[in-house]
Amino acid sequence: MQSNNANLNIMIKAARKAARSLIRDFNEVEKLQVVSKSAGDFVSKADIRAETIIKDELLNSRPSYGWKAEESSEIIGDDPTRRWIVDPLDGTTNFLHGLPHWAISIALEHKKTVVAGIIYDPIKDELFSAEKGDGAWVNGQRLRVSNRTTFQEMLFVTGVPYGEAVNLADTLKEINTLMPMCAGLRRSGSAALDLAYIGAGRYDGYWERNLSIWDIAAGTLIVKEAGGILEGIEKDTDPLITGNIICSNNQQTVFEKFSEIIRDLA
Repeated sequence: MQSNNANLNIMIKAARKAARSLIRDFNEVEKLQVVSKSAGDFVSKADIRAETIIKDELLNSRPSYGWKAEESSEIIGDDPTRRWIVDPLDGTTNFLHGLPHWAISIALEHKKTVVAGIIYDPIKDELFSAEKGDGAWVNGQRLRVSNRTTFQEMLFVTGVPYGEAVNLADTLKEINTLMPMCAGLRRSGSAALDLAYIGAGRYDGYWERNLSIWDIAAGTLIVKEAGGILEGIEKDTDPLITGNIICSNNQQTVFEKFSEIIRDLA
């Protein structure tokens, strides 16, 4: 896929280059040497290698831009209005268990607003992309969120906290309330792909807490440009700052009902 936007093409090139490295490592996943970060959260050499590849590609092409990513220190660029926001491997636990559901997420921020984003799933070769004001796409096809209005037909997705996360009890309470009302609820292990799938109309609603900006920067733009409704779980907050996000398809009545359930139980 080629775009008329030079920055988007740079992002796509970087993601595809990193993907080749990740796929090689994924095929050798049992041999990977893994360094533990915390309970249920691992950093692999594959993750670090992929980030280095992306960082070199992006900063060589745009040396004045800033940089914020999961595995390396933040860089304030000579142009303080622009920065790359990168998760080189969203779905690390899936990756290390040999589950083929993980992605590369790259966003470009300008004056505190995400203006371009891509999420690339190398296993399925699906490239989700969006530019502010120009819609969202997957492999050159326009994306639109679903238009379902009946909860019993809707599929929701969330991230269940792991380890000693303080909000586990709250999330389980929300799941317990929502499950009897809908067609199903998923926990995929990749926030980036959850958001991409909302944009593609595969899921109808998503919520999660305590995320990092690199998990969701590209995905938030994809959802919005695909016509979805997206807010912070706490009213009048920015999920890119709080890390607490809720979104749905384009049906205002659906979002109001869904967000009321999650907010009332919080």
